[in-house]
Amino acid sequence: MKVSIIGAGVAGLSAGCYLQMNGFETEIFEKHSKPGGVCTSWKCGEYTFDGCIQWLLGSNASNPFYQLWSELIDMDSIEFRNHDVRMDIEVRDTVDRHGSKVFHLYTNLEKLSAYLIDLSPADSRIIRKLIRSMRKIQRYEYPPMIKSVPELLPFTKKIMFIRYLPDLLFLLKWRKKTNYEFAQNIRDPFLKEAFRLLFDGDEMPLLIIIMPLAFNDKSGVGYPIGGSLRFAKKIEEKYLQLGGRIRYNSGVDEILTENGKASGIRLSDGSIVHSDVTVSAADWHDTVFRVLKGKYVSKKILELGQQQKLEVFYSVFLLSLGVSRSFRDQPHMVRFPLTNEIISPDGTPYSRMEVHFNNYDPTIAPAGKSVVSVKFYTKNGEYWINQRKSDPEEYLRQKTKFAEEIISVLEEKFGNIREAIEEIDIATPATYHRYTNNWKGSSQGWLPGKNLVAISPVETELPGLQNFYLAGHWTQPGGGLPVAIKSARTVAQLICHKFKMPFTVY
Repeated sequence: MKVSIIGAGVAGLSAGCYLQMNGFETEIFEKHSKPGGVCTSWKCGEYTFDGCIQWLLGSNASNPFYQLWSELIDMDSIEFRNHDVRMDIEVRDTVDRHGSKVFHLYTNLEKLSAYLIDLSPADSRIIRKLIRSMRKIQRYEYPPMIKSVPELLPFTKKIMFIRYLPDLLFLLKWRKKTNYEFAQNIRDPFLKEAFRLLFDGDEMPLLIIIMPLAFNDKSGVGYPIGGSLRFAKKIEEKYLQLGGRIRYNSGVDEILTENGKASGIRLSDGSIVHSDVTVSAADWHDTVFRVLKGKYVSKKILELGQQQKLEVFYSVFLLSLGVSRSFRDQPHMVRFPLTNEIISPDGTPYSRMEVHFNNYDPTIAPAGKSVVSVKFYTKNGEYWINQRKSDPEEYLRQKTKFAEEIISVLEEKFGNIREAIEEIDIATPATYHRYTNNWKGSSQGWLPGKNLVAISPVETELPGLQNFYLAGHWTQPGGGLPVAIKSARTVAQLICHKFKMPFTVY
């Protein structure tokens, strides 16, 4: 039985692995020339610039996603780096009681607790409550929940999830609490400002930061040495070993249907590939409204297409620099206020900047040198996409000018950068869109909103279309690599169930 998979990102490769393990003949079609999708990196002279992984949930056995990654990858073959500080946040309006304007988000919970209480003994009660919540997250028994597909479980199996009710109630209690709401209950002005800046000024669910921190403490959220593309190639290697096939430089223009069933695909070169099942691990919007021509939609899907139920995750303007300096005196990630606000060509104003100093991965820069990257998030990715399409020369001028403004800020803040720059790379939302088809140049699918653990309105199957499935980071708000592999595994389980085949992993 043949399955065509659209997209060789982490979700597409993972779905291919699971299906090959279960006796299906699969072939992946990828518009780009290499695997990974958004999970990618690229060479620029002696440097490697990365567009994705800063940390991986499940880098060791303390986190349940380790079990999923281990089904596809020899995790012992990957060296992970764990940071003592998740990030340094420089505030603008206050100082701590020692006179510092920099907030350190330590990854060790004991150290973080002592640090926070030292800064504000008056807030010790709420601080201890926060630390206890992360300790509780560490004790969860996730694997049965992560590996199962609830709708496929018999009633007797569903009953077992009652034992996880206390954990669910805990998540329900925390699911809507945002960093702003938490900050309101803090007395100390410095800590109050720091917690409001956890997401660089945005209001987001606090779970987004405390869940990874809980596993940071156990070294379960590490950075894979070698970066994103090397990690994606590990899954590609497994897929090929299992007998899967990949056609690169093969975009898909249409999913063919017959009598309400997906029957194959038509590639951009006009060739047709027939198959029994089609899985799209590509962009959700492109799949539903272009490749399937909007024929298989519901009211819910149309509302998603109009961003009524969920907002598209931010697009990214990413400036990467290869610099002949080590920056050993700098934290690996720092956020700080700008002396003067800068405005992107897309109209987004920025009063703060996030800088990443990758001086801890010896594979991406020569000795004594490092990669410095700056990310600016925008909700106006379409500006860049349209500008590149309508006026490529003006697009190039604008992104180059904005990059120069950013470099000037770096020069003012850190000194001796401009003359040390050896390589420059500028990726805009148009870049993400060009290589991945991601809607509006989104870097991560859907924005989670304030209710992080709400049931996703994005369904795996489409109304009126059989033998077709969706996988990837668009299936769950927040997206990311854990969602990619989980959705791929779920789709493989659903396909096995449909064709009355037991699901196995080896």
